[in-house]
Amino acid sequence: MEKFDFMKKYGYEQLVLFHDKATGLKGVTAIHDTTLGPSLGGTRMWVYENEEDAILDALRLARGMTYKNAAAGLNLGGGKTVIIGDSAKIKSEELFRAFGRYVQSLNGRYITAADVGTTTKDMGFIKMETDYVVGLEGKSGDPSPITALGAFYGIKAALKYQFGNAEIKNYTYAVQGIGKTGAYLIDYLFEEKAKKVYFTDINEERIKALQTKYPQVVFVKPDDIYNLEVDVFVPCALGAILNEDTIPRLKAKIVAGTANNVLKDEIKDAQALKAKKILYAPDFVINAGGVINVYHELIGYNKDMVIADVKRIYDRLLEMFKIAEERNISTQEAANVFAEERIKKIHNIHRNFIPR
Repeated sequence: MEKFDFMKKYGYEQLVLFHDKATGLKGVTAIHDTTLGPSLGGTRMWVYENEEDAILDALRLARGMTYKNAAAGLNLGGGKTVIIGDSAKIKSEELFRAFGRYVQSLNGRYITAADVGTTTKDMGFIKMETDYVVGLEGKSGDPSPITALGAFYGIKAALKYQFGNAEIKNYTYAVQGIGKTGAYLIDYLFEEKAKKVYFTDINEERIKALQTKYPQVVFVKPDDIYNLEVDVFVPCALGAILNEDTIPRLKAKIVAGTANNVLKDEIKDAQALKAKKILYAPDFVINAGGVINVYHELIGYNKDMVIADVKRIYDRLLEMFKIAEERNISTQEAANVFAEERIKKIHNIHRNFIPR
């Protein structure tokens, strides 16, 4: 890839490659935009086919974090790190401490947190070498229940907009994936007496555990989840699951869940959902509970304040749905407009330098 051309096209500020000979650490940190504040985004540990794929993943994820943080009303820009390697094989205290030193070298322009392949324990090792890490044990901790709670309020907003009534008990749901966030989200749905919940997963232990906990839940095979006659399709697993093959099969009137990058093609697939009159809650808005949770570590963690902030996802989504209707655009595009307008407004008030 032509890295500078890509960075220019999408407005990136910085791309950093780092390597530590002693630990074998290899990785990439991308910083997209710091208009609203320091960039924040998790550290992903993954096996990539090649270095170019790792760089492209870091760049795309960093840009996504800019939009997520802006749309969530946070004073943060977007950044991301990927560490190249198998998380089951290369993890060590010394590797994460070496990485922490690279984070510190960015002098606060980038703040890291846990992501795919990394944990709060790993963040503790990083913390030994840098001030710029959140999602620590004893502070905000595991973001999964907060992410799920934000999605729960997002589902309510979508129900209100699509059907005029946000009562969870009146509707049916198809949950794809019952990992941490999916399982917590099902808890929230049953707490408010969801009319019917279907689910799918590929992990036998998780399937059995959920069926034991909620005998009324209905398991379906993974490929059948798209065909169900339900009100809400709830993606909580892999990305790119809504595409030209699966969208025509959907019978739900709402798509709202915790998964990242749900649309395979952000423009084309968002338009396809709009054409079918399926209300899509943009993923980077509805699943922002986790980043809201860790952000509060930076300003003084208070659980009640976190919950209050997460509940605002409801109002933000309603505003984005309204923008989409008024401008006759997809809800994905409306979410981008919402985020971009906030960045532009804050940029304008930052034109005059004031030391603090």
